[in-house]
Amino acid sequence: MSDRDRIRHRKIHPALLRGLTQRRFTRREFLRGAGAGAGAVGLSAFLAACGVSGTAPKGSASASPSVDLGSIYGDGTPAGMLNFANWDDYIDVDENGNSPTLQAFTKETGIEVNYTTPVTDVDPFLAKVIPVLQAGQDTGYDLAVITDGGGIERILALGFALPLDHQYLKNFEQHGSESIKDPAYDPGNTYTVAWQSGYTIIGYNKDVVDPPPTGFADLLDPKYKGKVGMFGNNTDLPCPALVHLGYDVQTSTPDQWQEAADLLMKQRDDGIVRAYYDQKYIDALENHDVVISQAWSGDLFIAAAPPDYGGDGHDEIAAAIPEEGGILWTDSMWIPKGAQHPVDAIMMMDYVYRPEVAAPLADFIWYVSPVPEAKDIVLNELEDPLVANSPLVFPTAAQFASSQRYRVFKDNDELEEWNSIFQPIYSS
Repeated sequence: MSDRDRIRHRKIHPALLRGLTQRRFTRREFLRGAGAGAGAVGLSAFLAACGVSGTAPKGSASASPSVDLGSIYGDGTPAGMLNFANWDDYIDVDENGNSPTLQAFTKETGIEVNYTTPVTDVDPFLAKVIPVLQAGQDTGYDLAVITDGGGIERILALGFALPLDHQYLKNFEQHGSESIKDPAYDPGNTYTVAWQSGYTIIGYNKDVVDPPPTGFADLLDPKYKGKVGMFGNNTDLPCPALVHLGYDVQTSTPDQWQEAADLLMKQRDDGIVRAYYDQKYIDALENHDVVISQAWSGDLFIAAAPPDYGGDGHDEIAAAIPEEGGILWTDSMWIPKGAQHPVDAIMMMDYVYRPEVAAPLADFIWYVSPVPEAKDIVLNELEDPLVANSPLVFPTAAQFASSQRYRVFKDNDELEEWNSIFQPIYSS
């Protein structure tokens, strides 16, 4: 059996696949548990919450840092070793537990990859690496993946990521989706490029919800009173409400935050909301405790996919990306300061942006691919129309254009004001 067929016909227990999306809440939960801090560093003024994508200044992203990139990357010759840190179950694997992508990379480049999965949540991972970085030491990782919404912002604010030399990122420049370029947390992709992304959108029971939902307003509809699920955190709950009201979350004001909070409070007080959920919202949808809910894209794909495909087989569950725009979040690759093999790391960063490489990754991971051209390969070569035709993996250009992203707060006082406005909605 070819590597392509191993990926296409894999049989994975749904509980394992659910692990992909279950991690999503623990990453988003980082902001909700904001008081704890991470290791030697508490929450800084640079934590982020949701908002629209920022626009980078004109000019070369690689020229932004006042660092001699030649001192980092030399003449571009790799060392032949890469220590890659990622989340669990976040890369393609064959029946022997090996990644065809990593094997192909090693065969082509000669770079041996030591791939590990130490990232189980943002806080513990940062607690491990930040003290090492503060001490000016090597973390042991040349490449790591971490999430926006607090994690990558902190790393960048503290100056713990190496700047990228974009002359080595030609595939990223050519094939990367515009949706993951120039993010607000890293204008010009000066320090990061996306691994995969996902959406906060709407899930619903199509046997009950008629007509299909078109936006956040459907979550406010009294006809679903007591059957609506909402997220119980300070990111996924308020952001769509602000977008629904027509506000640019990146530049929104406290008065506008309060308007969104008032809308959400009325929804709660009118009895429309059954509960404010963490990851368990997907169980409520599958059990029909709720018929419409805020949801994460990966969960919805898994819930509806047939059991013999690795899904939960709930074909009554469907996804709706709001017409006003979903909330797009990203897991980013970055090179820690002090990394011993930065050339090898940036080569891997660029390698996964080849469409023929991105395709099997998308076909296995089921998150939003950063390479739109991978869609045709998934459809025609991997022969997987379920993934190729899913807007949860390959959103349309219009969906990308309307997507919202995370906002970087100007200081900790602003973050605390945001939290004080939205947290009482679901915690009281």
